[in-house]
Amino acid sequence: MTSRSRSVVGIVLSAGRSQRMGRPKALLEIDGLTFLERAITTLLSGGCTSVIVVLPPPDSTQTMWEIAGSTGARLVENPNPDSEPIDSLRIGLDGAPTEVHAAAVLPVDHPVVRESTVAALLDAFESRGSIIVRPVFEDRPGHPIVLERSVWGELAEPDLPEGTRTVVRRHLTEIDDVVVDDPGVRTNIDTPDDYARELEKRRCEN
Repeated sequence: MTSRSRSVVGIVLSAGRSQRMGRPKALLEIDGLTFLERAITTLLSGGCTSVIVVLPPPDSTQTMWEIAGSTGARLVENPNPDSEPIDSLRIGLDGAPTEVHAAAVLPVDHPVVRESTVAALLDAFESRGSIIVRPVFEDRPGHPIVLERSVWGELAEPDLPEGTRTVVRRHLTEIDDVVVDDPGVRTNIDTPDDYARELEKRRCEN
């Protein structure tokens, strides 16, 4: 792992109800790993110093808590699974170690991001000093996005009509877009059809 002076915590957003999927997306599997395990492993292997996972209450999602806990990630609860993703992000940021310089935020429904992409984003954050770093594939931005601690206060503001996007758009001239050859940054698996297409794609590739 590359040595970096600016440490980054990974944050996995996995507190939603997965209503469009009809079952918890975090527990779906690709290549023998759950989406949740893949997200945590990708962030750690890519160079994040630690990972925080934001989960729904454990009473109905005990398996999810057990899987996430077995990885060594820090687990925090969003008590309202119907809230917006920005609320889960705020909870994750509140749990971040005081010494980290930034957070790399990855929704659990983006399970096929490559660890090399995470490493490229962290390298860019380390070397270029940008306050926001995001991957771009085929001219379109994706996930994960790296957010320097200096913008975390803005993310805590109560009136953010488009959540994180509202803050990102304030800083368009300060964003470092890293071009990657990784379609996973744009692969959002949100429905059963999305999942079936990804499984079929990987079957054909193998």
